[in-house]
Amino acid sequence: MADTLVYRAEGAAVANGTDLYGFTVTAWQLPATYPPFAAILFVPTTWLPVAALKVVFVAGNALLLALLVRLSCRFAGLTASAPYVLAATALGLWLEPVFQTVVFGQINLALVCLVLWDLSRPAGALGKGFALGVAAGVKLTPAVFIVLLLITGRVRAGLTALASFAGTVLLGALVLPEASADFWTRRIFETERVGKTWIVDNQSLRGLFARLLHTTEPGAVWTAAVLVTVGAGLWAARRAPERWGVLAVAFTALLVSPISWSHHWVWCVPLIAVLIAEGRRRTAVLMTAVFLARSLWLVPHDGDLDLHLSWWQQLLASPYPPVGLTVLVIAALRARAGGDSHGGLPTQRTARGAAGTRAGAPR
Repeated sequence: MADTLVYRAEGAAVANGTDLYGFTVTAWQLPATYPPFAAILFVPTTWLPVAALKVVFVAGNALLLALLVRLSCRFAGLTASAPYVLAATALGLWLEPVFQTVVFGQINLALVCLVLWDLSRPAGALGKGFALGVAAGVKLTPAVFIVLLLITGRVRAGLTALASFAGTVLLGALVLPEASADFWTRRIFETERVGKTWIVDNQSLRGLFARLLHTTEPGAVWTAAVLVTVGAGLWAARRAPERWGVLAVAFTALLVSPISWSHHWVWCVPLIAVLIAEGRRRTAVLMTAVFLARSLWLVPHDGDLDLHLSWWQQLLASPYPPVGLTVLVIAALRARAGGDSHGGLPTQRTARGAAGTRAGAPR
């Protein structure tokens, strides 16, 4: 649970007034990489002994997975009965991104729940966009969903999210002015601070091309792939039904980010839910199998062995980028077929009505 220890150290730095970005902890010498606002939220982690804190994070992530399953069902339009949620949660714990999130003591599940809850709220709901802005203030990458709101005409929610995100930056600057100046002018650009981009842990396009080309710097090839992927992802997000638009943005972000650790791919949970809801059961089973397989850990990955993989090992080392690209293809096909006027997400009222209608129907 190395990441939990980093969060605790960040909280301690805030509480004790020490340099937030000057420490490293654990045997891997891990530094703080999140914005100052996140460190402020981590202060309560210092109130518990380490052993108790680990228990809290394990239990908390299990509960968050159950919440994510329920939110994913609502997002996909599935009936979220208690037995279904419990069974899906039990299986979901073994999905590699979820399992790694629990093992490292990460906060991925909390962030996905914030984003998915906010995006699936009815249009015009009070404060819609606020939770999304808070999530972006914690880890930056959820900010891509603000772009989704703006390009799909949900300007009010998008501006609310921007204001919320700006508020997190302002709070961080007021409480930790020196750390804020350090982060926003220097640390945010230090990709190597997060980790080596070419190791199998990194399932982004940059990691994929680095391993394929046997180089630590894939350069122009990666840049071109990112530009094409961003263009395709935003086009699909703008025109596809809402569910696939959200998934297109989520997986575009995972693909183009310089580093997308395998545990960042917890968006596999709502993806599988949507596939089941649309009757794509074979595809859902295939996706589930990919995220259960843990094939990336079967190849040599100590030291720089990640850069010397044979062609067949490459297939095992990068299982998630093809999934992300598949999501973009499906979203693009749905966009060409024509989206729906309501964006594909039921309001709370219609979701309850649909659940009641299907309650007695066979699944």
